[in-house]
Amino acid sequence: MAQKAAIRSTLPFRLRIIFKNFWGVILVFIALMILLRSLELFLVFENHVLDFSLSEILVHSFLQDTGWLFYLTGLLLMIYLPVSLLSAKLGKGIILIVLTVLTIIQVGLIFYFMKTLVPLGKDLFAYSIDDLILTINSSGQLNFWTVSSGFLALGAIFALLNFGSKLIRLSLKGYVILTITFLGFILVFTIFPQNQIIGANENKVNISLNKSRFLTEQAFDEWVYGGEYYFDFYLRSTSDDLMITKEYIGDEYPFAHSAKYPDVLSPFFDSLEQAPDIVFIFLESFGRAYSGKDAYLGSFTPFLDSLEQHSLVWLNAISSTGRTFGLQPGVFGGLPFGSKGFLDLSDEYPYHETLLSILGDNGYEIRYFIGADKNFDNVGSFIEYQNPDQLIDERGFDPRFKKGPSSSEFSWGYADMELFINGLEKLPQSYSAPQLITFQTQTSHDPYLVPEREFYGEKFERHLDSYLNLDEGKKPDYRAYQDIYMTILYADDAVKFFIEEYKKRPEFENTIFIITGDHRLPEVPMSTRLDRFHVPLMIYSPLLKRTEYFKGLTSHYEITPSILAFLENQNFVKLPEIVTWQGQVLDTAQNFQSKIAMPLMRNKNQLIEYIHGEFFLSAGELFIINEGLDIEPIQSPDMLTKLTGEFEDFKNKNTYMVQTRKLLPPDEN
Repeated sequence: MAQKAAIRSTLPFRLRIIFKNFWGVILVFIALMILLRSLELFLVFENHVLDFSLSEILVHSFLQDTGWLFYLTGLLLMIYLPVSLLSAKLGKGIILIVLTVLTIIQVGLIFYFMKTLVPLGKDLFAYSIDDLILTINSSGQLNFWTVSSGFLALGAIFALLNFGSKLIRLSLKGYVILTITFLGFILVFTIFPQNQIIGANENKVNISLNKSRFLTEQAFDEWVYGGEYYFDFYLRSTSDDLMITKEYIGDEYPFAHSAKYPDVLSPFFDSLEQAPDIVFIFLESFGRAYSGKDAYLGSFTPFLDSLEQHSLVWLNAISSTGRTFGLQPGVFGGLPFGSKGFLDLSDEYPYHETLLSILGDNGYEIRYFIGADKNFDNVGSFIEYQNPDQLIDERGFDPRFKKGPSSSEFSWGYADMELFINGLEKLPQSYSAPQLITFQTQTSHDPYLVPEREFYGEKFERHLDSYLNLDEGKKPDYRAYQDIYMTILYADDAVKFFIEEYKKRPEFENTIFIITGDHRLPEVPMSTRLDRFHVPLMIYSPLLKRTEYFKGLTSHYEITPSILAFLENQNFVKLPEIVTWQGQVLDTAQNFQSKIAMPLMRNKNQLIEYIHGEFFLSAGELFIINEGLDIEPIQSPDMLTKLTGEFEDFKNKNTYMVQTRKLLPPDEN
């Protein structure tokens, strides 16, 4: 009996030690999370120019954090208790290690968000290890000092959490009451979940999110529901109110169709005597927010602004993705995304046709120039699939050129001026065949380091004064993003140099230039959820007989069908009968309208947006699109159901394509 009494008497003591260790560590961890959230909000509002105040997101931020901390506490308690009953030291060690790692992760996520204003989510899992290392190296964050600081921070946080287990001293009854109270709060937050901020302003939503919670939910969704499954889909018609009626050939190839794409460009051109050369200029991170007529942040592209006066310009043009990975498939092929972007299917591309391959089959020579590594994002494999005559990346630069500036030993590649100089030198002096040439820039990309920094620093200040005519009170808002705007000014100068040099070539008079951005950069706060996709798009050519600004909503998807229809109408090319273009044709309406339907992929692994007509579906919320691509939330259950059904149908067909690789029936010729 004495022995049994002794055993019973140690249990309360052990439980008290177990709870003491747990709550001491947890309460310090919660204090650290509160401190880090305060630091995050301070840094974001200190370093970014936002059109709303802290008070507008404070309550939602508090609810996000509180709900996450309660949930995390309950989950850790479920793991900690049974382990600690077996070994108190092991339980304490596990909880210390887990919370130390979670704290470091939260710090990293905060600094990532502070720089990009985009929370890290599923896109983390969409890149290869090599691409992730390249991205980290380019930022200059992976060096001896940051790594050393990281290890020191780990040690300091571990010690602080461990010290917490010695600070908090309650009776067993006190710990039980504390535990029951926390469990009660967990139940309340489970029954009454916290709603996120809704509305057009994506920055409000992103800032209010708890970054660790967001990444955890995104990771869970990716690992548990990220498998590729498809259900029966219907080749439903969505074209009743669109520009093109597409006749689909059957459910074995759900994207393949025949259609008559009208020629909307010939009315703006003189009669062509020979097949024109076509030159694409892809501008990294160029958004309409800071380039071109009516740019709401003011334009930082004076040369492109002047070129607009001699061009066809689409004021309401959008990209198909919010990152560069969708640029080539979107512009050249209007291709579906796959699970992580079409380029991610490089291990076995489904048979497909693009502007490059079709023009190549019609006698064009295809040339592609990029200043970066062609292997990043699998750009090289996609271009090589089209059988180009020339593909030059950073390995093909003359040794006299130096790579662009970097914050570490790594550089993304060659700056834009060197890209154009090198490309012009490597173009043949004369051609025996029509040309399709592409230049893809990269300087206006994180970490936004411009060559000739002093020169562009002075040019930036002059631009604020003489071009934007800003008063002194507004200049600090722009100086907060000076490095970014300097790279835009630099890229604009590089394009100016290229056009002026190209004018000296004899083929200039028979050349059509198509200039667009790949996406809007996120580091300068965006006005709406659609703003990230709003890009410049213009066609400049000596062959134009008149110029015009167009307000019809159009996208990268419309470029290839429009160019091909134009060339076919001019009797320069023969086109296949079956195609897979997701787009319509470029809308030349003088008034704002939208006659397109398309999905938008915000980031890799993040397919949550869809447009049909003037309606925009984003993360389950419905908006109406206004001129200038402003959006307003609306309540329309019928339209929400319609767009959701179309979007799900696309995703089903997209998944089927990934699994079967059936996109376009193989050419039997």
